[in-house]
Amino acid sequence: MKKFLAMMLALAMVASLAACSSSSSSSDTTAAETEAATEAAETEGTDETEAADSTTGDGELITVGFAQVGHESDWRTASTQSCQDVFCEANGYELVFVDCDQDSAAQLDAVRNFIEQDVDYVIIDPIVSTGWDTVLTECEEAGIPVIVIDRTIDDSDNYTAWVGSDFTAEGYAAGEWLNAYAEAKGIEISGILVIEGTTGSSAQLGRTEGFQEIADNYGWTILDSQDGDFTEAGGQEVMESYCQSYSGQFNVVICQNDNEAFGAMTAMDAAGITYGVDGDVILISFDACTAGLEYVQAGSINADFECNPLAAPFVAEIIESLEAGEEVESTVYMTEHWYVAEEDVLTSITVNGEEQELTYVTDEIVEAQY
Repeated sequence: MKKFLAMMLALAMVASLAACSSSSSSSDTTAAETEAATEAAETEGTDETEAADSTTGDGELITVGFAQVGHESDWRTASTQSCQDVFCEANGYELVFVDCDQDSAAQLDAVRNFIEQDVDYVIIDPIVSTGWDTVLTECEEAGIPVIVIDRTIDDSDNYTAWVGSDFTAEGYAAGEWLNAYAEAKGIEISGILVIEGTTGSSAQLGRTEGFQEIADNYGWTILDSQDGDFTEAGGQEVMESYCQSYSGQFNVVICQNDNEAFGAMTAMDAAGITYGVDGDVILISFDACTAGLEYVQAGSINADFECNPLAAPFVAEIIESLEAGEEVESTVYMTEHWYVAEEDVLTSITVNGEEQELTYVTDEIVEAQY
């Protein structure tokens, strides 16, 4: 698709390539760096979809630029690894990867650099949902299709497809589960504290909106809602403040990702507050990474609402369709599950009139998770 010069520009950013079966290949640039650096990550056999023939018509590799949010959580690490595993040389790709380290300006610069390098496709997991119209117009003018994953872009539709999760639905599910669980256990909800994700991100906006709507429906009191930035340190800091300001006033804590929940647990441990199954506080999380599910299985987290990070195989299918000249769906939702710590309390919940199954966490569930 692209000419030899484009390949030379892409190769100039990569010190070495390795086959997907033994390692993933990427050019990894953090927001603080001015030059690209090669990162080879050892991988084992993967279930993820491999392209049968992902090269362009003239046999060149398909170059993909990926502007990632950062590395703030277990979820993010899994998302990055998924892309590195799928978009490797053995599958017919050259991946130019940029870790934007939570810096929105750096992410815009990364995309513009991809345009200068004349990559074939751009993948963006947007740090925030606005400020994208100009750079996406530049991609369109350069003839480079853009695929957005995970978080959404609200101020432009100049992208080919979006692959990810329905964050508002996740918020609805968490709220309906809390209501059904409290009723089944005979628990009166006295006060709720929320540790939000990065302000302005679509995950934060959707989960906050969805849960707030359910809370309003049931007349619950949300005592406070603060930004934990999707990090363990952020979750701990916010929860430490909550423990001092709202001592004895709450019995529900909502963390908008697992790493925030880990930090909140540390803070509650220090404050002598019990949580989880039969604890003082019902603890709800999102993402359902392996470590998160281990805490669910142990009874420390009552429920964890999955946000699937493995978007790369879905993106690869979109690219293959585009290479074949086929139309693609503009919105692709990935399959996700709602995980719970107690097997016999609830087996399903009703969300927007639809019955949704709950998954009890077992050893097999944990072992199969990302």
